[in-house]
Amino acid sequence: MINIFAYSDKGCILAQKISSFFPAEKIFCYTTLKLADKYGFSGQKSICEKAGEVFSENIDVSDDSGINAMIFIGACGIAIRSIAPYIKNKTVDPAVIDIDDCGNFVISLLSGHIGGANDLTRFIADKINAVPVLPTATDVNGKFSVDSWAVKNSLFIGSLKAAKDVSSEILVRDVPFKSDIKVNGNPPNGLILKDYGDIGIYVSYKISNPYTETLHLIPKSIHIGIGCRRGIEQSAVDALFIRIISENNIDLRAIKSISSIDLKKDEQGLIKTAEKYNIPAIFYSSEELSELKGDFSKSDFVKSITGVDNVCERAAFKSSKNGTPIVRKTCDNGVTIAVYEEETEANFE
Repeated sequence: MINIFAYSDKGCILAQKISSFFPAEKIFCYTTLKLADKYGFSGQKSICEKAGEVFSENIDVSDDSGINAMIFIGACGIAIRSIAPYIKNKTVDPAVIDIDDCGNFVISLLSGHIGGANDLTRFIADKINAVPVLPTATDVNGKFSVDSWAVKNSLFIGSLKAAKDVSSEILVRDVPFKSDIKVNGNPPNGLILKDYGDIGIYVSYKISNPYTETLHLIPKSIHIGIGCRRGIEQSAVDALFIRIISENNIDLRAIKSISSIDLKKDEQGLIKTAEKYNIPAIFYSSEELSELKGDFSKSDFVKSITGVDNVCERAAFKSSKNGTPIVRKTCDNGVTIAVYEEETEANFE
């Protein structure tokens, strides 16, 4: 959602214009009690207090479109004093921008990269014919912004410290870049394709360190399929799960789903493993799994019980959108696991 705070007639008029750039249900506008009825905004006795309240409520929250921003139309000082007590860190704070009430300058104040304030600043500035002000170092110097690029391409940033170190290094020299997924376009200013060096960026689901200091950018591309006997204990599921991801250098943060057949949707050993690692659990009917075309291990016994000749491989294959097998059906202590990788791409453009 986008929350707009305006303090004057000019500011309210500009707020109305900016509101028209977004779906009506995504916009909330606030102003003084005196101006509220005139512009149809929410009137506030203290806009600063309301802004602080909205900021604290919107930490680490965004809607389905990924928008989570606060726009102040007026003096920067008002915006800064309103949000200062509630600022946490760049991974959870909403995007904050400030615009003068004449619409001459649009300034990215907070969460420029990860929160998307810089992109929102550019968008609004273009729409109202204003000057975008982006004070982040990489933008000022026309260099690659790794955290902004990661967010745009749905890549998890493995370490904020490493991201900061990479951004500092990019201001001085080109930083090595390696990717195990397809990246479209040519490397931008600040990157060089090289798989060794003191500090660099590695895009992969794997736990590996090609550089002395490696910034891992992790795609959510791994899908785990699980089959199990009735009444399986969580410890048995967990043991094979951990063994599989450890033996194959799979970063836990790269796992997008755990999936199985719907006969197992109440199987607590499986459910608790998914909950333990905060991974969504998906269940398919035997019909959905049976109709899949591919090279799967087959078991007549499994088919007699579930109606499908293989659960773990087929479930992972379906969740990965017909992806590539990383680990074929592996069995231990009443549990079967397969791992598939969803095809994932990123873009430099």
